Amino acid sequence: MLRTRRSTVRMWRWRRNPLRRRIDVVEAWLVLGAWILAVVCALPAGLATQAAVRHDLDRQRVERQQVTAVLVADAGDRPTVSETDGDLVWADARWTTPDGQTRTGLTKVRPDTPAGSRVTVWTDQAGALAAEPVSPGEARLQSVLAGVLAGAVAGAVVIGGSYGVRAVLDRRRMAQWDAEWERVDTRWGGRTG
Repeated sequence: MLRTRRSTVRMWRWRRNPLRRRIDVVEAWLVLGAWILAVVCALPAGLATQAAVRHDLDRQRVERQQVTAVLVADAGDRPTVSETDGDLVWADARWTTPDGQTRTGLTKVRPDTPAGSRVTVWTDQAGALAAEPVSPGEARLQSVLAGVLAGAVAGAVVIGGSYGVRAVLDRRRMAQWDAEWERVDTRWGGRTG
């Protein structure tokens, strides 16, 4: 079986061509503008997102502090937290907030931890339990990844919008071709198809 090579003529919308229509030139400018706009939008969106995420993670690291808590009950018969946390279980713990109030809440501990044991928990400024803040290296990585994702999404939205406009232009171009063929067919004295 013989294979034919398909040749692609690049940049044909920018060249002089008897088949090129005004709508083809509009589409060429649209594609060029969309790619430029995608880059122009993606870069600031990514940088702004990276700075916002980095600022939020730095703020969490400053606001959260370690507090020593005491287990209220044995942790032995509790269900496990999740498969990713290994064999940790939820247990009730009691701690004192910075303003002197006593609070209780659930924290992750090993299943063999008896009541009265001291465990370390993380609290926010109000004294409520909070997740452990990420390290500076993890904060840097998370903020960069969030920035890259935001930039990619911003660029994809612009490019996706241009594809929608191109679909409308394609429908219009096909309607123009149909009208042109109708005129040519009538001139030749018949009807094709």
